[in-house]
Amino acid sequence: MRRVLLPGEQVIVVTRPQPRMLIVPALTFIVVPALAAYACAWVLKGGPARLMPLIPKEWTPWLVAVALALAAWVLLGYCLPRAIAWHATRYILTSQRLVTRYGMLRRRDEQVALAAVRHVAIEQSLLQRLLRSGNISLETGYPVGMVVPDVPEVATFRNFILDAIGDLPRDEAFGGDDMTYNTGEAGPWETREGGRDER
Repeated sequence: MRRVLLPGEQVIVVTRPQPRMLIVPALTFIVVPALAAYACAWVLKGGPARLMPLIPKEWTPWLVAVALALAAWVLLGYCLPRAIAWHATRYILTSQRLVTRYGMLRRRDEQVALAAVRHVAIEQSLLQRLLRSGNISLETGYPVGMVVPDVPEVATFRNFILDAIGDLPRDEAFGGDDMTYNTGEAGPWETREGGRDER
């Protein structure tokens, strides 16, 4: 990340999504090898021959290989991709922007300048509230905002974002020259629907 920092930019925090997405793969990683070992032992003890007497003993190595192949298929096809996806996802908050990176081989980056952020919101499900994680929505005033899913310690991360926005120079934090000011004599609070308030 330090190679792509802008001049004067500093990294505040780097995190990954809440690890709860790894609970099912972790349980699968424990249960599947145990089931595969049990299946191999059952095959070697002649279980298939007792269950179906027509199965010859010469099939035993093939049945063991099938059990091991199924276990490897589940571990490599289900557990490993989810662990890699979690490990390859990063949320990087700097003093000037928020960057989200997804993927290892096929990389996808999203970023938003903190100077453009107008509203920061947190959305939490019941499980996310229990784990103190949540989704952070950043509204920039454009049709497309940014949603950072499943951020751990979401309230602390939101506070880091707000502090970083507050530390921006005033012209950056409030849009600089892009803001339009009311140059007329009457401010918006001095007008009514029918025109200027003459009170």
